[in-house]
Amino acid sequence: MSYIREISGGDEEFENQLIKIVKIELPKEIKSYNSYLEEKNYKFAADLVHKVKHKISTLGLVESYKLAIKHEIDLRQENLKYKEDFDKVLKSMINFINSH
Repeated sequence: MSYIREISGGDEEFENQLIKIVKIELPKEIKSYNSYLEEKNYKFAADLVHKVKHKISTLGLVESYKLAIKHEIDLRQENLKYKEDFDKVLKSMINFINSH
């Protein structure tokens, strides 16, 4: 929340709108991401990681953002090396938005 407060300049309405958008979009994106992985459609899964990467950045998760970059690149090469770690990031993001 500290990063969101920083970029909002303390504007609570902006903060709430930002979190609301993430709450609506993120679960849908995760569902699509998982579907693409099940279908072995790694290009579309990588596209979803790219999209989620911006939400990771917005939430101020610097190390998770770096991981998302690696995961996106590897997915485009059909490599799932970072999947488990990225799944943990997604879970923590869901936990965060559900608590706000």
